[in-house]
Amino acid sequence: MRKRRWIAGIAAAALLAGACSDDSDDTEASGDDGEEAADIQGGLDSEFFSQEEMDAQLAMRDMEPEGPADKPWEQAIQPTYVDTAQYAQPGGGWKVCFSNAATDNPWRQVGFTTMQAEAALHPEIAEFTVLDAEASDDKQISDIESLTGQGCDALIVSPNTTATLTPAVEEACATGIPVIVFDRGVNTDCPVTFIKPIGGYAFGADAAEFLVDEVGEGGKVLALRILPGVDVLETRFAGAQQIFEENGIELVGAEFTEGDAANTKSIVSDYIAREGELDGIWMDAGATAVAAIEAFEDEGLDVPPISGEDQQDFLQKWNDDELTAVAPTYPTYQWRTPVIAAVKILNGEQVPEAWNLPQPKITEETLPDYLNPEMGPLFYALCGCQEMPGFPENWQ
Repeated sequence: MRKRRWIAGIAAAALLAGACSDDSDDTEASGDDGEEAADIQGGLDSEFFSQEEMDAQLAMRDMEPEGPADKPWEQAIQPTYVDTAQYAQPGGGWKVCFSNAATDNPWRQVGFTTMQAEAALHPEIAEFTVLDAEASDDKQISDIESLTGQGCDALIVSPNTTATLTPAVEEACATGIPVIVFDRGVNTDCPVTFIKPIGGYAFGADAAEFLVDEVGEGGKVLALRILPGVDVLETRFAGAQQIFEENGIELVGAEFTEGDAANTKSIVSDYIAREGELDGIWMDAGATAVAAIEAFEDEGLDVPPISGEDQQDFLQKWNDDELTAVAPTYPTYQWRTPVIAAVKILNGEQVPEAWNLPQPKITEETLPDYLNPEMGPLFYALCGCQEMPGFPENWQ
């Protein structure tokens, strides 16, 4: 089952480019009661769904991670360690290389700033070389080939897509360079370690369980998604779907927003007009949560229970308007971990084979701990960067 563990890890906000929305006329079908019922695509029906993996991720939420209590980016849940003595290069002076899928949205920008700050903390790293694939599979394949020929001592990869980048990662592994994959997964276990938070099922379930408690059986919930066919987004939705079905929640629709605020507001407004009322909003990423909230405000309606993410504008709106909300997270502090892993590997220290990081959710009780009005609206609170040199200026 090892390969399955490697197919994971994407911040939903990381895949806004190239998304397309469903036409709402195509998302309805006649139900057994003769009324129009939502025809939900993906999620539990997706090729990425695995009940075994979902059960494992939900169980991880209650497990105590190993590692420093105040450094979740160094912690690991249920780790199995691998020996890295073959890669040891004592003395430092290393060239660490990074093939990045993109820096095309705030989540990735916050993460990359954090990664650069982490690299600067390690004098053993003499050179940190980065190539940005600009959300192109073809460019990233070329980037990885280029980096493996540049004398890199370790290669970090955040894949643009899973299947297409797998051969490129395998070819990099075959050169003998230690490869570290994080954020998004690949269909191979050749990297030394794969780093991610718990995963999509846990993210989707955290939000769904909150809505079940707030909305109750028979409540109408609208799901807002970014795009279909992406592993971690499909698993987020699958985790929510299963919990909604088990608890009698009516999923009135699952619409793709393209990660666009205006599109999000329009979709929610259309559903308000169509359904008469909505009891809850579930989102597979919170970047446009404020736009969804504004759709209710524009109609003079109370905002129903809603899930978002740790983006500052949502946290601020939640706090200021005393909303009923929750924020599952896919922490940007995970961008620190690959650099730490590279240092450990080049020192010949063991690292987890599957490095599962803690994945907190923000609740009404913990909201004050993450709210920072001094930061911009697109800042992600779980960056693990607040004590790093250059904070807050470099993140603003």
